[in-house]
Order: sequence, then C-alpha cells, then structure tokens
Amino acid sequence: MFSYIWPIALVVICNTVYQICTKSVPGNMNPLASLTITYLVAAATSTVLYFLLNRGGNLLEELTRTNWAPAVLGVVIVGLETGFIYAYKAGWPVSTASTVQSCFLAVVLLLMGFFLYHESLNASKIIGMVICLVGLYFVNK
Repeated sequence: MFSYIWPIALVVICNTVYQICTKSVPGNMNPLASLTITYLVAAATSTVLYFLLNRGGNLLEELTRTNWAPAVLGVVIVGLETGFIYAYKAGWPVSTASTVQSCFLAVVLLLMGFFLYHESLNASKIIGMVICLVGLYFVNK
C-alpha cells in the first residue's frame, strides 16, 4: 500500500512547494532567467540522486537508452513553468491558478486517455468531468 501512496504524496507535497516557489519568483526577474537557475539545480539534483539511488549505475549507458520523450518533456516543462510564472505575474491567485488548470487538465487527460490509450470512459468519469467544469464556474465566480 505504501508503494502506491508515497508517489502521489510526493507529487502533492512537491506541487505545493512548486506553486509557492513559482508565485515567489521576483516580479522584476525574467521568467526564463529564473528557469535557467531552476534547471541547473534540477540537473545537479537529478545527477546526485541517480548516483545515490543506483549504486554502481552507469549514467552514460542510461543515456543511450533514451527516445524522444525526455527531450520533449524538457521543452514542455519549460512551457508549463513559464506559463505559471506569467499567470502569477498577470495576477492569478495561487489559490485558483493551479485549480483551474488542474480541472481543465483532468478533462483533457480523461479524453486523451480514452482516444489515445483506449482507457475506459464510463458514466462516473463523465460526471466527474462535468463536476470539474461546474467547479470552475464556482471557483472563478
């Protein structure tokens, strides 16, 4: 059970800190300069964790196993984080920016899961999408 719960707990904790950090980027700092620091620290952290968690691992060998996904993920993450920084600079409250995008994201991912990965789309998932969209109305009212 722990192996099922800890990854989601980590995501929730890190996403909370992420939103606070993103909201706290100085208003007079260029978001891309901020992300340069972010990714230098992220690259160093990933490298250290790789060697700590994979004793005797060969990072260069791992890099030969890659495909398109990590490179595209890097570009997409920059877009995601740039979007949040600009949203906060534009005045979005931390209490709603993430909630609004998460609701839209939930709807999009349910549809993508159905069309691209043939995941089930049952009545309760459709009702959940409707509730997300109704929730958006109330969050932004």
